[in-house]
Amino acid sequence: MADNKKEMERAELHRTIWAIADEMRGSVDGWDFKSYILGMLFYRYISENITNYINKGEWDSGNHDFNFADLDDSIAEDAREEMVNVKGFFILPSQLFANVCKVCDKDDNLNETLERIFTAIEASAKGTESEDDFNGLFADLDVNSNKLGATVVKRNEKLVKLLHGIEQMNLGDYQDNTIDAFGDAYEYLMTMYASNAGKSGGEFYTPQEVSELLTKLATLGKTEVNKVYDPACGSGSLLLKAAKILGKENVRQGFFGQEINLTTYNLCRINMFLHDIDYDKFDIACEDTLISPMHWDDEPFEVIVSNPPYSIKWKGDDDITLINDPRFAPAGVLAPKSKADLAFIMHSLSWLATNGTAAIVCFPGVMYRGGAEKKIRQYLIDNNYVDCIIQLPDNLFYGTSIATCIMVLKKSKKDNNTLFVDASKECVKITNNNKLTPDNIEHIVQMFADRDDVQYLCKLVSNGTIAEGGYNLSVSSYVEQEDTREKVDIVELNVRLAQIVAHENELRKQIDEIIKEL
Repeated sequence: MADNKKEMERAELHRTIWAIADEMRGSVDGWDFKSYILGMLFYRYISENITNYINKGEWDSGNHDFNFADLDDSIAEDAREEMVNVKGFFILPSQLFANVCKVCDKDDNLNETLERIFTAIEASAKGTESEDDFNGLFADLDVNSNKLGATVVKRNEKLVKLLHGIEQMNLGDYQDNTIDAFGDAYEYLMTMYASNAGKSGGEFYTPQEVSELLTKLATLGKTEVNKVYDPACGSGSLLLKAAKILGKENVRQGFFGQEINLTTYNLCRINMFLHDIDYDKFDIACEDTLISPMHWDDEPFEVIVSNPPYSIKWKGDDDITLINDPRFAPAGVLAPKSKADLAFIMHSLSWLATNGTAAIVCFPGVMYRGGAEKKIRQYLIDNNYVDCIIQLPDNLFYGTSIATCIMVLKKSKKDNNTLFVDASKECVKITNNNKLTPDNIEHIVQMFADRDDVQYLCKLVSNGTIAEGGYNLSVSSYVEQEDTREKVDIVELNVRLAQIVAHENELRKQIDEIIKEL
């Protein structure tokens, strides 16, 4: 029954979200509009979060009629310092989402009202430990943008619809809801926009099923870890999968990520809050990970999960300092300037804890190309860092049909072998895309855990054999493909052909006889 209720709540939530998106269609491009709907969702979340927190404190002390939303701003100010210390931010009662919704229809200056509120929320964190987590969070929710409408009146009409649409979402009270409603709304929106936006949207989002597989591989056998890290974290879906699978309380020191795109960086921080990760439990940075890594003081990490951008350009040996960088120096060579894939691998390996696991999605070319990439693979194999290579099905990701791989890295392996898994058939087809089912994920993780040879599926190969084969890490080089073609008995086929020819000749004779009679 609980599962049924959960699905009903989720379906209702998704219908509401779709209705809002449908309502706004035509004024704001779908992918651009995600910033508005996610930003407003975030505004509602933090409003309810602080209201519920303050109310619970008062109710627990016997003041059952108390409601923070009804307080006068001047009285509420007394709670500012404590709330900034606990929550990292503060919102006055008049600025709460619910109170703005009550009067938004009558506010001719709604755009200015909202801008003032968003500025005040960010300002409440200034000079505190939470400043980095709130700074610029509302930057992409531009209430004065021409995208919303050509005039202030038109823009405010859209903002009213947006506020009421978010207000109508049945997100319930966190404690009572059977689903992680705010987080689920975020994931649904990202999936919806990414699938409709092709590469421009999909590059920021790893499908939930792939996130789940990566995280289960990286956390296998662990019930708690010190930290989780993603060097190219996008909107944070991989980091949050670890919170879901392990339980956020079992990630002791929190979640760390770096993202180069400013808009996506903002979405990632919003995503952390919407999944109820407190400001002191995450540290997301906005910079180029390969050139300016921002978490030197936080490494090493026990769990690293990542889907870095495929074959992007980077400085490589144009920057003479990089070959001496402790992350890249051990391999003695840098990843090619036109293909940074293995630079992300070396970075992740460098920051991986001795007892840790990294699971990283890779472009297939890095497994077999020559030159510098071969030398880096040699370093990885000769030092026994590669635990497993998994070939995934094609068409799993938004914006690309390529069949990717997963490389699993460990620093403390129990053997000198590498496991190769062919999971290219582990999927179901949904419209034009393939999707991993829970059974597919379970089967892949089981093969990874068992570390045994299974015909046509997985092969445990000694690192010496890999070296003899020129450090090729393509799964197809080690796991035999099953021949699914029908076996044909040539002798029997020839007998049948002779029978068919004889029958054909007999029919011809009969036809000739009929023609003569005519």
